[in-house]
Amino acid sequence: MAEQIALIDEAARVRENAHAPYSKFKVGCALRSTDGNLHVGCNVENVAYPEGTCAEAGAIAAMIAQGDTRITEIAVIADSPTPVPPCGGCRQKLAEFADGDVVVTLATTAGLSERTSVAALLPGSFDAGHMAKVT
Repeated sequence: MAEQIALIDEAARVRENAHAPYSKFKVGCALRSTDGNLHVGCNVENVAYPEGTCAEAGAIAAMIAQGDTRITEIAVIADSPTPVPPCGGCRQKLAEFADGDVVVTLATTAGLSERTSVAALLPGSFDAGHMAKVT
């Protein structure tokens, strides 16, 4: 439980660095790798909206840049009335680097939180097995 709180705290800390001048909706993400390392990311908007980066994608990029490849725990936080799940694209990104049973804590800056899993966020996820060639 203490590690989960620390992960939420780190997500909240990095959320403050978000660049969200258009939506004003700051999001922070912290994840722990299988090596025990902590990686964080925040959303970075661009005036050309599709060119922005989500907090989850930023944390995953930081993890890969540091040489880690697998996620064991994830926390996402936003200033919202209810916990906000990752967008569809980020759900697929999380599924690329985390097993289905990996815990995802969704939190608000007001202190609400809920726990789910990568598989619950993205049932029937697309994976490399779908790309196997049929002979």
